[in-house]
Order: sequence, then C-alpha cells, then structure tokens
Amino acid sequence: MLYLLLLAASLVPTSVFAQSCNATSLCGASAPCCSEYGFCGTGTYCLGGCNPIYSHSMTSCEPSPICQDKTASSFAFDIQYTFKDDSRIINSTLYNGNASAYDFTLDNGAIYNLNSSIGEVALLLTQTNGGTRLSTTRYIQYGKVTARLKTSKWAGVVTAFITMSDVKDEVDWEWPGANTTQAQSNFFWLGNVDYTSTNGQKDSISNDSYSNYHDYTINWQENQLEFSIDGVVVRSVKKTDTLDPSGVPEYPTTPARVQLSIWPAGINTSAPGTVQWAGGMIDWSDPDYTAAGGHFAVVINSLTVQCGSSSNTTVPNTPRSYVYSGNNTQGVPQAYISNATTILNSGAVASRLAVKSTTLWAGSLAASALALTMLFFA
Repeated sequence: MLYLLLLAASLVPTSVFAQSCNATSLCGASAPCCSEYGFCGTGTYCLGGCNPIYSHSMTSCEPSPICQDKTASSFAFDIQYTFKDDSRIINSTLYNGNASAYDFTLDNGAIYNLNSSIGEVALLLTQTNGGTRLSTTRYIQYGKVTARLKTSKWAGVVTAFITMSDVKDEVDWEWPGANTTQAQSNFFWLGNVDYTSTNGQKDSISNDSYSNYHDYTINWQENQLEFSIDGVVVRSVKKTDTLDPSGVPEYPTTPARVQLSIWPAGINTSAPGTVQWAGGMIDWSDPDYTAAGGHFAVVINSLTVQCGSSSNTTVPNTPRSYVYSGNNTQGVPQAYISNATTILNSGAVASRLAVKSTTLWAGSLAASALALTMLFFA
C-alpha cells in the first residue's frame, strides 16, 4: 500500500502545500491537519487518513465515524456492503465526513459496475492511473471483516484487502503477481514495516483466485488476530506474541478504515525488492490489458463487517466517532469513542453531490476540477 500513498502525494504540485509533515515536522496552526500523504492542510485533509501524531495537535483531525451508529449495548452485528450500484461511493475530494450518506470513498483510480444484479464492481489499473483504492467511510476498532473477491493474475500487479489506521496500524491480505493459488497475510504496527516471517505468512488457496470467488477474513480482536480463507482459519497471532524487548506489544490497536485496492508494484519507480516480491515488471502489452481496452482489474462482490469493541473505551449515550487523546505510558496512541460530529462545516455543498457515473475517477487535487466535469457535467 505504500506505493499508492507515495503516488498520490507525488501527483499534487508542491506549491499547493504550505508544509510537509512527519515525526520531526508537525503541522502549524494555520494548516493543522497532516494528511495520509504527509502534507498539512485544512478541510478534506482533516478527514480519512489524517494522522493525529503529525498534525498540529492530537485533536486537529476531524473525528472518525465509528463502525455504525449503535447503542452502548449493541456492538456485535454484521453489516454487508454489496456493490449493486455506486450510489454510496463518493470521490474522496468531495467527501465531507458524512458516513451516513456514503459507505466508501474512491481515493484514486477508477471503478466500473460489472453486474448490478449480483453486485460486482471492478477496480481498474491503467498505465497512468497508479491503481484504484476504495476506503470505508466508517472505522473499526477491532472486529471481523470479510471480503469476497477475485484477484489479479499478472506479474507486477498487486491486489490488497487491508485495514489501515490513521497512525499506520495495518492488517493485510495481499496477492502479488501472477500466483493465483497463494495469499499473503501481514500486519504492521505504527508504520513499522516488517516483511519477515515474524509478521508475514503465505497460505494456499483451494483453487484459482482470479477465476473464482473466495472469502478472505481478517478477524482483528483486542488480544488476537486471525486470518481465514473460505471460513477456515489459516493463521492466528496473539497480542502477547508481538512484545518487543521492552515489553511493548507491536500489535495494531487503533481505529482503522477497511481498504480494497489494485496497485502497480512492478514499475520503474519501485524498489528492486518490491518488484521481485510482485513477480517482476508489469507487461503493459499483455493481451488481457489490451483486450480490456487498456486496463487490468480485480472484482469485488461484497464486504461484510462485524463491529468490534475495546475494553478500554467508555461508550457515550450517542456514540458517533473516534477521537485521539494522546499516547499512553508506552508511547502508543490512544483513541476513544465520542459523540462529536464527523462532518466538516465547509462540506455542505459536497455532501449534496452524489456520484452518478458507473465509471469513477479520482486523481490529484490539482485535477479535481477536471474530475468534477467528468463526473457531473459530461
């Protein structure tokens, strides 16, 4: 997923931003929010992916919508997102934090509705779009998430189904390259990338993952993480297994969005190790690419989410959002459930703009005016 984040940042002219943000350079008061791409700003910069650690303060980012509006006693139920139409998907540059109106943001790339009767959406990769990513508008802090999908099958092309928090806690299912009989699971803590056998594992799939639907599950609970394929647990990790030498658990704990994507690892700008991992360079003259009109694709049928809960969180009478409060004594960021609104005051107009096209496009902020023309006025 790192490539997509870097790509999106590189597409935007640096003159748009007053400041980049990182661990040693926090955002200032005038542009307080550090976006997931590492730049300071306001408005949509403060929504999904806004990193509170690098922002002006831990509360600069807009509160994040919780898994679903629910009462204090109602946490365990399933929500199934199907893809029979795209009415609840919005271009991320238009989203204003209203998770009741939209289920997903289109962060980059393009999607196409393949079959509205059973619900199939294709995520497209072209030589110029850098891949496609959908993110849930709501966050989970623990829970069970299942994606029913068909993967890619081409060297250099990666399919991903992950949970990603704003402070870079991450749990992954990924399918790199042309191997359609194997899936890879991984998890990262606060952006500390570790591709060793400690964090990563490869698991067999019963039959071809490109031609056949399979159910891939991330069961992320407070003290244990499980990965399943078609209902069979193939990997289990206990939180106590992740302790570092000082006793700090390097285990994902912070609220996360669910993301589905296709992205190009086999390209000239990727590190040699990334290209090798993904099965080599992408062949943009592949017959599948040309026959499809100039794209590769993965197909998503459904996403099922069972909301979880944290024993360390007190639930207010009207729970709406997650808000960060600071780090605990071990230096781990802490989030709590609040009743604060998630909607930007400046986004009233954007909230009324529904995505009307079955083919969506999202790119750099510099090109957002063109995107609006394509989506709404063509």
